Amino acid sequence: MITTLPHGTTIERRADGWVRRDRDGGVQAELRWAGDRLAALTVTGYDPRALRVDGAVAAHPVLGATHALTVDGVEVARMSAIDWRRPAAIPAIDRPGALPPGTGTMLLDTIARLARDAGVPALRYAGPYPTAALWAALAASFRADGDAATFTADAAARWRGGALSAIAIDFAPAPHERARIAADAFVARRDRIERLVLGGAGFERGGGVRRLVDDDDGVAAELVFGDRAWARLARLGPDGALRSRAAPPPVAGAPAGEVLPPALVAALIEVIADALPPPLTADMLRAVPIVWGDAGLAAARDRGDQVIVHVGLWHHLAPRGLARVALALAEALTPIAAARAVAALAGAVDDGAAR
Repeated sequence: MITTLPHGTTIERRADGWVRRDRDGGVQAELRWAGDRLAALTVTGYDPRALRVDGAVAAHPVLGATHALTVDGVEVARMSAIDWRRPAAIPAIDRPGALPPGTGTMLLDTIARLARDAGVPALRYAGPYPTAALWAALAASFRADGDAATFTADAAARWRGGALSAIAIDFAPAPHERARIAADAFVARRDRIERLVLGGAGFERGGGVRRLVDDDDGVAAELVFGDRAWARLARLGPDGALRSRAAPPPVAGAPAGEVLPPALVAALIEVIADALPPPLTADMLRAVPIVWGDAGLAAARDRGDQVIVHVGLWHHLAPRGLARVALALAEALTPIAAARAVAALAGAVDDGAAR
């Protein structure tokens, strides 16, 4: 049986599994059953690399029973095992950053669709990594009856491991449809267009640096520094068609290449620390140079050996005062500090479990 969804996605259900295709026929997810158990699930993202979930279950020192996640036959992460026929729990993934772009979202969306098909009204999360990044990923395929602050509030206790209770937030399945609109551009929508991925960068409604905003009868993708747009990069029609696209303004001029002074970095770390849930800290920013430069379609980008903050942020906000620049810098660096802290804690947990 083949079901066609409102925006052209099709799902072909067979006795031994199902296949989800976009409106152009491209495979987005393919699931195979082994009786009542999962044999394998393969999902695609925004590039040719597919992510495979192995149905076999193996023990993990932190997550317990898990499935292996592989790319081209190489294990890149593990996720906690769930009941795939009737998902009632949102799985934890030990290394979400290792997944090819877009595959984690499609994995969660597949779980949401399976849960809805099985009549499951809501799922909960009981894993050790309730991060802001996971919260944002879940928003694409579920509707929550809580908020991000509540979801991340008990992170300190969860990082210590051991048996974990489910966080008291219900996630009702609300899967989306995803369509390719250009070689490097995708839209995701439910009742309306909710996300655009352009050149690997995601634009969403609400706050953040990369935003989708209503524009006439369609939407526009903007790069926002502070409280106003620095550049408009694309316009979409109400059907998701790409109407126009523009390159971001050139990045040049002072203070490009300059390193943020230690006193400023220390002050920023204090501000950022207040925005992070314990046990996450901003201390990892002390060990890396923070440099003005070209951060691409981001306010700041972590290059490993240095962090680049977008020089356009300075050009855009400095005329409005240094206090506004400092606030924007803190907002830009907070997710980088959080990601570095999460990676450090995950490494410490893995090292402790291996001993």
